[in-house]
Amino acid sequence: MNANMKCILCVEDEPEMIDLIRLILGRRGFEVKGANGGVEGLRMIREEKPDLVLLDLMMPDMDGWEVYQQIKADEKTRSIPVIVVTAKAQSIDRVLGLHIAKVDDYIAKPFQPQELLASVERVLQKKAA
Repeated sequence: MNANMKCILCVEDEPEMIDLIRLILGRRGFEVKGANGGVEGLRMIREEKPDLVLLDLMMPDMDGWEVYQQIKADEKTRSIPVIVVTAKAQSIDRVLGLHIAKVDDYIAKPFQPQELLASVERVLQKKAA
């Protein structure tokens, strides 16, 4: 495996969405792992320490905000950037995410592949800076 390959964990309750994200980002050389829901996502974040987390908000077992709070509350995972990828696209949700919760970016579903790629690359560059 390429040492420079960035590992991205997609926490999402829809396997088709994980596959789509894997397809889009895999073409650019990212390693994409999927976690089915918030509980599995948190476990994998703690074990794998990915370079970036793509986080859905609406999941049946644990909602994305709860996952996000636990990531940020843990010293070992606090520095991992998080991009929210969600169908919750009202502008109030964006404001809450970006300005109050301080997520690294907020992408509304359905999204354009280029929008996802640009966001991932921008957030990873910001982290590297």
